[in-house]
Amino acid sequence: MPKPIKVDLPYPTVDEICPDALSLKIISPAYATATGELNAILQYVYHSFFFGKEGYGDASETLLDIAIAEMMHLDLLGKTILALGAAPLYTQYPPNAFNFYSTKYVAYSRTLKHMLEDDIRGERQAIFGYEKMLRYLKSEPVRKIVSRILEDEKLHLTVLEKMLCEFKG
Repeated sequence: MPKPIKVDLPYPTVDEICPDALSLKIISPAYATATGELNAILQYVYHSFFFGKEGYGDASETLLDIAIAEMMHLDLLGKTILALGAAPLYTQYPPNAFNFYSTKYVAYSRTLKHMLEDDIRGERQAIFGYEKMLRYLKSEPVRKIVSRILEDEKLHLTVLEKMLCEFKG
């Protein structure tokens, strides 16, 4: 059974978070956009199918392990969005019921090498996005959540870069 690839630290809780429109606006893009956690989950699962089909079972499992960690991030962000005062809709800026997430954002590459490159690019974008959020967030409980997710994303990038090096050969 897959195990999430995550840093060995607990995730912060949302217990101390109060409604906060500014924090909500800052973190919402990490939830369900082209560079958000929902997209990462779908992309890793999609790519894992092809690695498994081509006989790279370990790589397929690793991608699923990362997808599970991303699911944990999506769960934590959804709870955070709810605590900040909005319904965690799959839109760019919950609770606005427009600009819904679309699976057109998943990278549907045709080669395994390009899939890994797409995943690496996605992790770099996620890291950049979370680091940018930290520059603007004032709420310490929300900062803790974003910082903790960021640590996992950095680990994912390291794992994927190693996979790509091994895959190339």
